[in-house]
Amino acid sequence: MAAALLCAGTANAFEAKLETTAEGDVKTRLEGASAILEAAKNAVTAPEEIIAAVQSDYRGLIGALYREGYYGPSISIRVDGREGADMSLISLPSTINTVVINVTPGPRFRFGSATVAPLAPDTQLPENFASGEVAKSGLVGEAKDVAIAAWRQASHAKAALSDQQIVADHNSKTLDVALTIDPGPAVAFGRLKFAGDTRVREDRLWRIANLPTGSAYDPDTLDLVTRRLQKTGTFRSITLREADALNPDGTLDITATLVDEKKRRLGFGAELSSLEGGTVSAYWMHRNLTKSADRLRFDAEIGGLGGTTGIDYSLGATYRRPATVTRKTTLVLGAEIEHLDEPDFLSDRGEFTISADVETSQNSTFSFGLGYRYSEVEDSLGSRSFSHVIFPINGSRDGRDTALNPKSGTYFNADILPFVGVSGSASGVRVMADGRGYLSFGDDDRFTLAGRLQLGSIAGADYTEVPPDLLFYSGGGGTVRGQPYQSLDVDLGGGNATGGSSFLGLSTELRAVVKGKISVVGFYDLGGIGTSALPGDAADWHSGAGLGLRYDTGFGPIRLDLAGPVTGDTGDGLQIYIGIGQAF
Repeated sequence: MAAALLCAGTANAFEAKLETTAEGDVKTRLEGASAILEAAKNAVTAPEEIIAAVQSDYRGLIGALYREGYYGPSISIRVDGREGADMSLISLPSTINTVVINVTPGPRFRFGSATVAPLAPDTQLPENFASGEVAKSGLVGEAKDVAIAAWRQASHAKAALSDQQIVADHNSKTLDVALTIDPGPAVAFGRLKFAGDTRVREDRLWRIANLPTGSAYDPDTLDLVTRRLQKTGTFRSITLREADALNPDGTLDITATLVDEKKRRLGFGAELSSLEGGTVSAYWMHRNLTKSADRLRFDAEIGGLGGTTGIDYSLGATYRRPATVTRKTTLVLGAEIEHLDEPDFLSDRGEFTISADVETSQNSTFSFGLGYRYSEVEDSLGSRSFSHVIFPINGSRDGRDTALNPKSGTYFNADILPFVGVSGSASGVRVMADGRGYLSFGDDDRFTLAGRLQLGSIAGADYTEVPPDLLFYSGGGGTVRGQPYQSLDVDLGGGNATGGSSFLGLSTELRAVVKGKISVVGFYDLGGIGTSALPGDAADWHSGAGLGLRYDTGFGPIRLDLAGPVTGDTGDGLQIYIGIGQAF
């Protein structure tokens, strides 16, 4: 018999021991399921709390053993020599010194027969829910849930377990399971009703939610309705509940209970780089502006504070109205003014756009629009002005497990900007694509390998004919860490420079959790700038590498990166980057 001393009491605490023949994962599960071991660890002294924990342990330990396939265990919990099950909460000892838990798991059972019927077409039951496999109790519940979910996917919204026969044969050490499912009738969606605390007009809620009344019931459609309502940013909580009974015509009503977010919100952000300086940003947002789940937001940002470049600032406003023109289209109106004081140019820009965000899938977005863009610049080519009609297009797919600290999945975003010159400005198209991938491995996914590929290109216009803020540069936190901000450009001779027509960037990171919320990161970044639509033999390249430290705050890691140049002649020395969230 193996014994484990789990907690030694203090002067006023009690001692708890687990004595069991179980080993490995089974023993660990018993330790984790024991309320009395937890009470001892937390130095509980009140006798009524200790006895309550003891009595709850009988059920908890049996459940832990059932989940591992042990259906004939022996459990004894003795409190100062007395069996805890026989003790009353009414008559308690004044003090308790020792609790000894003795568990003999007994033999492990296997499934004799394991059936669920009837099944919806193409139902895939759990692989281990089969004759001869270890009869873990969780597999029985999982098989039931899978069978019911498959019927619901087939429009049988009221599918339920109607009968179960579970027999443990202690002679043969087998568990026979027979589950019977009542699929109920195939149903269609009925009315969508609304409840809760919301100021959004009901006609707008119907249009945004877009529940297809009269069509076949599908739980995925309910998930889609929830996402449509969430996407507005208007609601703090959204709960969809199916009616308990079908309507006489066989349809099923749905009730959406909504609670509004606060109407107004103010937010702030900050980043710091040793060369680029500090960047501070703020926004103010008004939700449900016209009781249509619409949203007005103002953004302001000032960059280059204390850095070696000049001061940049921008001010923008965005208005979003969901379910406009079509039920799956969000109208977006945007306006922005911006001043950039960059190493190679000065730019003042104003822009207005009207666009539409179109519902595509759960992880994908697509938008297109029309706008006007005007900029005045001073750079190595002189003082110039540009006037363009623009047609912004964006598409993205986000398959990451989380945006601020991804450990698995992929991400892709592409911005396509056709621009038509007005008053002598050149015409062309600008493309910027960003792809990222993440793979975690090791115990508890301790290590994460992250990679990023960026590709930028301008076609149809020479780099000397395009506003410099649309051209490409490399160096700094968003491209190549360890190299000065926008330090790689196109050399025009005589100390003059401008941006390029193409950019190719590659970044790799290996992230490792050191302890708790602290992680370290090693990274390498490479960037190239070319004068043609694609970086070729004539492109210039540089790279940087470094180490970083992360502290996970729960909503995203605080990031500190130290980097220096590896190749190229665009900079030297150590660069420091501070921000929130991973670098990519």
